[in-house]
Amino acid sequence: MTIASLDRLLRPRSIAIVGASDKPGALGASVLTNLERQGYAGDIHLINPKRDMIGGRACINSIADLPDGVDAAVLAIPRVAVLDTVRALAARGVGAAIIFSAGFAEGGAEGMAEQQELARIADAAGMVIEGPNCLGLVNFIDGIPLTFVELPPVKIDSGKRIGIVSQSGAMAAVLGVSLISRALPLSFSVSTGNEAASGVEDYVDYLIDHDDTRVIAMIVEQFRKPARFLDAARRARAAGKHIVLLHPGQSSAARESAATHTGAMAGDYAVMRTLVQRAGVIFAETLEELADIAEIALRCATLPQGGTAVIVESGAFKALTLDFCEQIGLSLPAIHDADSLALRAAIPDFVPVSNPLDVTAQGLVDPDLYRRTIAALVDDDRFGTIIVPLIQTDPGTSRIKFPTIAAAIRDMAPAKPVIVVGLDEGAEVPAAYIDELRALGVPYFPTTERVYRAVKRLSDRAARDFAAADGAPTPLPALAGAGGVVPEYRAKALLGPLGIPFPQATLATTAAEALAAAEAMGWPVVLKAQSADLSHKSDAGGVIVGLADPAALAAGWDRLAANIAHHRPGLILDGVLVEKMGERGTELIVGARNDPEWGPVILLGFGGVMAELLHDVRLVPHDLTRDAIVAELRQLKSAALFDGFRGSPALDVDAVADIVIAIGRLLSAEPAIREIDLNPVLVYPVGRGAVALDALMLLDTGG
Repeated sequence: MTIASLDRLLRPRSIAIVGASDKPGALGASVLTNLERQGYAGDIHLINPKRDMIGGRACINSIADLPDGVDAAVLAIPRVAVLDTVRALAARGVGAAIIFSAGFAEGGAEGMAEQQELARIADAAGMVIEGPNCLGLVNFIDGIPLTFVELPPVKIDSGKRIGIVSQSGAMAAVLGVSLISRALPLSFSVSTGNEAASGVEDYVDYLIDHDDTRVIAMIVEQFRKPARFLDAARRARAAGKHIVLLHPGQSSAARESAATHTGAMAGDYAVMRTLVQRAGVIFAETLEELADIAEIALRCATLPQGGTAVIVESGAFKALTLDFCEQIGLSLPAIHDADSLALRAAIPDFVPVSNPLDVTAQGLVDPDLYRRTIAALVDDDRFGTIIVPLIQTDPGTSRIKFPTIAAAIRDMAPAKPVIVVGLDEGAEVPAAYIDELRALGVPYFPTTERVYRAVKRLSDRAARDFAAADGAPTPLPALAGAGGVVPEYRAKALLGPLGIPFPQATLATTAAEALAAAEAMGWPVVLKAQSADLSHKSDAGGVIVGLADPAALAAGWDRLAANIAHHRPGLILDGVLVEKMGERGTELIVGARNDPEWGPVILLGFGGVMAELLHDVRLVPHDLTRDAIVAELRQLKSAALFDGFRGSPALDVDAVADIVIAIGRLLSAEPAIREIDLNPVLVYPVGRGAVALDALMLLDTGG
């Protein structure tokens, strides 16, 4: 979809309203009212076969009466008339159509068929369709509201703006009102609805190329073209633009709701989030957080990064800040008199240097204190962001504090974000003070916790390592033509040459072969039943451990055969893997998944009870550098075990990273691999490496 074709929708020079009306509350009437209120200067064509005039404007009877070259049509009509109307618009060469009507893909098989027909018509005619089941769009730059929702009046300013792209029209409108109320300039707001013939990816691509759009705020329930969105997100990052995403669907209930609301089939949220963040997108957890992050990203010249400094006016609130920031993981680097000489000189003797810095109520008698402390912290490289929570109380108190802070910011023009926040929500603060801060690029918020959360999200984004691991993808020609489950013995034979360590092992088909293998490798050994139809060997009694001599081996062989015959009657094994038992180590799990829509990810975590009960795992991209892999491992809940817990030796984390890198290179080369499970992986003390005790692969069957 080209910029020119989207321009006909987003910046139309002429508009047709199909189903025009003057009845208050009617969709067609609301669209016309919005256009006239915004002073739209292009041609407006009203179509209503039952009326000759509406509001002093002439009506035409049908689409066939439209002049050539109409850019966009708004369909304010019932669903039953939509298909024929779109066919007529396509035949007349109209460039774009907005369909408000619902009841298509989300309404069942008949609605889905009609939506597919809309897509076919649009493709054949080169037409852009927004919707169906959408609320339209607003072009805030040119003053073109193609929606029936009435938004607050918008002052059109020059400069960088926020673009809104949302599958939900209602949420797009809510977000727009929130941002406008904060005096944030918007470029476009587009609700995509069911996305019959245009989707969020098209509009994100458009906004990336739009010079005045710096931030793209998105509300998406399902990406229908994941690979294309990832490409767009990487392109936005390269262009210095910020995408902030709110994505419902973490819970099973939310995923079911998404399917009924937009006709979307929910994907795997964890995989999506891992790879979308890898591409540079900033996630928000709530609608309020989406607006907060977007505001800071737009107003501030640079994103928050590194440590955060907080200037407070209460010892109790200092403690609350420390508690909350520890909970969410926002870094507040500790400082002291000895390592902060400039700050020490800026504050009274009775105020100790600390972070948060409690300046007490001294600012009421010495307002210049705010300027001095901000200046000292701006020049301190340990801090990338400065947050100033103020006790506002009344207009008189605000009159003492706000002008001083604004003057300081104006004089310093700091390169790092400074954010002012009110401590007492509801206090009367003269609007002129807030406007002055915003004009200086200083966000103002009425409450504190939301600021800490937003700064945490943005700091994480700034700290993210987007470098990819060195080394070429590693193909496995032996996989050609294979499909389904690859049993352990074959998986190990394939993965071992790639650098993934396994215990010494031999496949045996008789007890005599098993004995010879055990004698050759040394006792004790393990027996493991091998079959592509036996993915979970232990559940069927297919693993016998601790066999220390020939007699134990013979008894173990018979016991394994009896277990399989009992649990899986008729199952024919490929053989039994005879494997050397090694010493105990700390159990980890390393798994991989190649999602058919999103691509490959790797699962890291502690094995055994840790994985099953505590879910102590992390999902990471497949192409991380060694340092990034180690950093991810150290974010596990039980990461203290890596460094020697209660006198135990430190573990060989680098050896685990080597395994992850090897799997990542394989996934890059072999999209046919659906899953790899190495569980458990035993990691030993530093210098002694790691070994994978079990391995299972699942290949695409091509079905």
